[in-house]
Amino acid sequence: MPTLVMKFGGTSVASLDRIRRSAKRVGREVANGYDVIVIVSAMSGKTNELVGWVEETSPLFDAREYDAVVSSGEQVTAGLMALTLQEMDVPARSWAGWQVPLKTNSAHAAARIEEIPTENINAKFAEGMKVAVVAGFQGISPEGRITTLGRGGSDTTAVAFAASFGAERCDIYTDVDGVYTTDPRITSKARKLDKIAFEEMLELASLGAKVLQTRSVELAMRYKVRLRVLSSFEDNDDNAGTLVCSEEDIMESNVVAGVAFSRDEAKMTLLSVADRPGIAAAIFGPLAEASVNVDMIVQNISEDGRTDMTFSLPVNQIVRAEKAMDEAQASGEINFTQLVTDSDVAKVSVVGIGMRSHAGVASQMFKALRDEGINIKVITTSEIKISVLIDRKYMELAVQALHDTFGLEKVA
Repeated sequence: MPTLVMKFGGTSVASLDRIRRSAKRVGREVANGYDVIVIVSAMSGKTNELVGWVEETSPLFDAREYDAVVSSGEQVTAGLMALTLQEMDVPARSWAGWQVPLKTNSAHAAARIEEIPTENINAKFAEGMKVAVVAGFQGISPEGRITTLGRGGSDTTAVAFAASFGAERCDIYTDVDGVYTTDPRITSKARKLDKIAFEEMLELASLGAKVLQTRSVELAMRYKVRLRVLSSFEDNDDNAGTLVCSEEDIMESNVVAGVAFSRDEAKMTLLSVADRPGIAAAIFGPLAEASVNVDMIVQNISEDGRTDMTFSLPVNQIVRAEKAMDEAQASGEINFTQLVTDSDVAKVSVVGIGMRSHAGVASQMFKALRDEGINIKVITTSEIKISVLIDRKYMELAVQALHDTFGLEKVA
């Protein structure tokens, strides 16, 4: 039998009624001739509740016990989904991560998948089981302890199962009906994409689009797993949702596929840093050790042996970054005259594989922002992406202007 992986997010299993609705979708795929692996998240809000209990009990918690607690939400959902399918006369069984077993490394709360043996589940399929309901987000370490994959890890679980079992497709059911050219809440002209390339989706996910977890897209691209993002709240046909696939599977696409944004950004500048070999390592080494996620980096032209270094970072990591820089200065690793922080910025990006073969995208983008009176603070580019840092108050205006400039409401 061909295998299909179906992943249901927290909103899709938030109540018994929603679990029943999702189970009916699974039942239809079984009737279509598939052996189905269902990956489930915890019921909506449950993981946050469990994390809160852990932090209230032990602020400096043991990560191994954290994983033992927070992984329980998915196990509850898996059992309820299996029971619901059994009530529908669909042969189903729930599987915790350790029962598969989904093997990970020992990095508790942020584990990486190392292997998913297929023998146990395939043996049950051979015996007549039609649906394996697997608790997402979790695995087992070499030491035999429960591990979790980090927030959003159920998406990664689903893609990893699809790759290991050679699934025909991996369907990700969520509370949106696909991937849009930008957030429809920002502009009513946002259009749902029928297809998007892995690389474009990876950029959009990393730049702030919340539809798929970045790690899951990386995994899908590496193993060529066809992903379909669709809504669990709508009746879907075979062409529903958005297919995330190889670039070769897309006949024609717009030069720009979408506009992404992140409002929770900050900009930090070290003024008058000594311009010498190794200064970048001296700055960004301590930031990395402090787990600060630096993104955009700009270094000014050196004058009299001094330069300014500017970079962006998540706004909730400002205190950590300032502490790392002050300590580096106190130790003599770096020397600067002033540390300037702007916590009121946003990042806006345009993404598209068409940029590889089309000139002028940057000039169009910058002209559109100029025409709206929006000043650009920092610019970074890659082969298929251009990102700018701007004042946060102009973020929505910038997204709307860029969406209009590149005609994203139109089909290529």
